[in-house]
Amino acid sequence: MVRNAWMQWGKTECRTPVLVAALALLLAGCAPPPEPISIGFIGGTSGRVADLGIAGRDGVQLAVDLRNQAGGVGGRAVRLLIRDDEQNPEVAARALRELIDQGVVAVVGPMTSAMAMAMVPIANEAKLLLISPTVSTEDLSGRDDFFFRVGSSNHANAAQVARRHLQRHPGQRRLAVAYDLSNKAYSETWLAGFRNAFEAGGGQLLTTIAFESGGDKSLRQLAEELLGSRADGILIVANSVDTALLCQQLRKLGSGLPILAAEWAATERLLELGGKAVEGLLVGQNFNRGSEAPRYLAFREAYSERFHRDPGFGGTLAFDAANVLLEALARRQGEQGVKEALLSVRRFDGLQAPIVFDDAGDVQLGVFMTVVRDGRLVVVE
Repeated sequence: MVRNAWMQWGKTECRTPVLVAALALLLAGCAPPPEPISIGFIGGTSGRVADLGIAGRDGVQLAVDLRNQAGGVGGRAVRLLIRDDEQNPEVAARALRELIDQGVVAVVGPMTSAMAMAMVPIANEAKLLLISPTVSTEDLSGRDDFFFRVGSSNHANAAQVARRHLQRHPGQRRLAVAYDLSNKAYSETWLAGFRNAFEAGGGQLLTTIAFESGGDKSLRQLAEELLGSRADGILIVANSVDTALLCQQLRKLGSGLPILAAEWAATERLLELGGKAVEGLLVGQNFNRGSEAPRYLAFREAYSERFHRDPGFGGTLAFDAANVLLEALARRQGEQGVKEALLSVRRFDGLQAPIVFDDAGDVQLGVFMTVVRDGRLVVVE
């Protein structure tokens, strides 16, 4: 076939340029497709806190699928390799090493701070970019490393919750706190940020009680200890499941005290399990559930249509994180590394607001105060 084309076009006066074009078309039809670009996702998609990991996984999957439908990255398809970290540091470390061995160029994840602390040293050694949708521990702030994130760090978020509570409940300045040590890197730094702002505003933490999610201490016992402090309100720094169940125990004991929570708890699972017990709960998030931004509305519709549930903050921020990575890959120049490519762009369009990275891969987003009202999480400011 190629020989016949060569002979035919050789008889014309303009044979050279036309011949080159014909050969290019013929040879292109015979060439294999380019190798796909592999990226990874690591998050807890099983166990007690699977709701956050599943939302993150699905947000990343949707971003990859939409990118592939639009032609991929530089004409190359994107292949997503998914791993469940089981909210276990050893499993998370092993999953990351497996993905590195399989040639991924970057990983979206993890979804919790405890897993990030196990993974970041491995990523740094391999010079592999990790970009997390939801990790917010201060232990990873301000570092020149291979860890990036698309949400704000704990101190900024926690301080807003503290100040808002003092404004809403000026007569309730004494709190009892329960915080989960299974995600210590998150809960301890979040609590530290809250304490600084709360005490600066005249508040007092009467007692702080640590517990292990799924551990030996019952949530009933924990609720009794919190109420025994005679506090004016309760602060819970834990996942959605433990927050919902602890709220139920507090209400069963007859307490009508106001309850605050860290943003980790504010998934749809909180509403499903908590029911009436979580009515009035206040939480701050880097996510505006009432956003009317066209990009966000289109995403939420596509996500809901495909996965039959709301994306929440986990799915929304994971979609953003994946698209930041995909856009950085698309703009990469020559032998430029992924980290260098991302920093050369710095500003990306998020679903609700611009995402702007500093030199350490950190961002600052707005905090939206949200309350549970009539079984829904509603933005109040």
